[in-house]
Amino acid sequence: MFEVAEGWQGRHTLDVPVVVVTHRIPTDWVEAHPEAPFTFVTDGVAAAVAHAQTLAGDRVVAVTGGAIARQCLELGLLDEVAVDLVPVVMGEGNRPFFGNLSADDVLLGNPSVCVQGDRVTHLVFPVVR
Repeated sequence: MFEVAEGWQGRHTLDVPVVVVTHRIPTDWVEAHPEAPFTFVTDGVAAAVAHAQTLAGDRVVAVTGGAIARQCLELGLLDEVAVDLVPVVMGEGNRPFFGNLSADDVLLGNPSVCVQGDRVTHLVFPVVR
């Protein structure tokens, strides 16, 4: 997500600190954005989530979808999964949102939040353990 968003030009749209899981710290980007509240973690998802929780204190830590969320699910690090349901029919060849889970299916509970928006429904599901 960091690369796709081009590092949000050094400031996330929610104006929060960002922890990026990476294999290589983008030193050129870091030097170009010395004031950016970004931390790059190279020792795995669990370490990144732990660092994010330290930064967040009592606040919520959010994880982007895809590979990082899948790894968090597999490691038991997610309490909830938020889904923004948009009415669009996708063509063939689209991959699953989380990719292929290596573990058994992850059971989600009934939605704890359901907010109807304009052409979107925001849902939050607790992860059942």
